[in-house]
Amino acid sequence: APAVMNFTLNFTITNLQFTADLQKPNSRRFKSTEKVMYHYIDSLLQKSSVGPHFTGCKVTGFRSGRDRDDTKVDAVCSYKDNASLARFDREKLYQELSTMTNNVTKLGHYSLDRSSLYIDG
Repeated sequence: APAVMNFTLNFTITNLQFTADLQKPNSRRFKSTEKVMYHYIDSLLQKSSVGPHFTGCKVTGFRSGRDRDDTKVDAVCSYKDNASLARFDREKLYQELSTMTNNVTKLGHYSLDRSSLYIDG
């Protein structure tokens, strides 16, 4: 059976004001924001080179950004590692996500900090 592999995905949203309830996984705001993140992140990753092997992401947290209006998003995403996936190429995935987010500026109705996208295999 193919092994399940993880990678982290981090980015900063510049038009989502960070509030204390975003740090509480049981809060209503955390859950609703998490749901929106899944919707956007999953659809991007399904269209990427890891798409056929992609199994999902889990938001691990929201953190305060440099400005009051910035919220950092941390997620762990998974894919099934098998022979048909040459190897996880984080640079290629970075390029794909960068292109799909309009050079790391847009994620749905959110604005992104251009220099905030980070993928770690």
